Amino acid sequence: MSGIKIPRSWDIRESEAVPEEVYLNRRKFLRKLGETGMTVAGLYLTSGMFGLPRAWAETPRGAKTPAKKKRGSAKLLPPSGEAVTPDRLITRYNNFYEFGDDKAEIWRLAKGLRADGWTVKVSGLTQKPRTLDVGDLLRKMPLEDRIYRLRCVETWSAVIPWTGFPLKELVRILEPLSSARYVKFATFLDPNLAPGQKERFWEPWPYTEGLSMEEAMHELAFVATGMYGHPLTPQNGAPIRLAVPWKYGFKSLKSIAAIEFAREPPDTFWQSVSPLEYDFPANVDPNVPYARWDQRFERPLGQEEMRPTRLYNGYAEQVARLYA
Repeated sequence: MSGIKIPRSWDIRESEAVPEEVYLNRRKFLRKLGETGMTVAGLYLTSGMFGLPRAWAETPRGAKTPAKKKRGSAKLLPPSGEAVTPDRLITRYNNFYEFGDDKAEIWRLAKGLRADGWTVKVSGLTQKPRTLDVGDLLRKMPLEDRIYRLRCVETWSAVIPWTGFPLKELVRILEPLSSARYVKFATFLDPNLAPGQKERFWEPWPYTEGLSMEEAMHELAFVATGMYGHPLTPQNGAPIRLAVPWKYGFKSLKSIAAIEFAREPPDTFWQSVSPLEYDFPANVDPNVPYARWDQRFERPLGQEEMRPTRLYNGYAEQVARLYA
């Protein structure tokens, strides 16, 4: 009976969540990939074929497509008929504070971020402090596709198809002690690479974020390694990032370079910069103004009309119990 797939509350068919031509072109490309035995290098060399956007041809050469991947339906909660945001917007309109605050220029400024040999340092309350090679990790993880909403604290939103694995699976591998109640994440520190770190040297770099252990072990908390069927681009957090859809986007830390298990809530970047505007949970809530923005409405990228913000970004059924 192990082969029977039990639907979860946010399951829908991938073809229902993406434009039909994108869905069909992607399947055609994947079939071609399987027929030819094309390598990852070949994937990038031919990324102009089959209508794939140029952004993916600019992905770091070190990015890997993991060998193991669960095939099947992608998941969006709830199946509301929302269209996936065009990838040209997601790869050209970015927040990555390490590289500056001009969203239209981040993709250019982040080109130097290389995924080759990327490692993640694991420390704190764990049975085995270590340094993980991300390439080795991804080859071991069975990946899956999920379609999540993303809600930025600046009141814009998107719907993104991610590839990755549940964060809880990574936490289990890292063997935290029973006394660990929080997980702290940090990105890289390299002012010579990241102009934002150099220009605002007084700020508390590297960028850090955190989750409670209960949040990290929730089924929706996700580690993304790709999007739109391809490895992550530098501006989108290559080679490995968080996707925590019920929280404001700044909680989904990009380019994870360190993970620390702690007993107390960790200091996070924006809490340290502006403690009166930012709190630790940072859950999407239309009834609470947050970080100078009125959160009652949001604007989907590529659209003009605003729409009402949903509590927990539409994931209340799944996560509200965490905060009861």
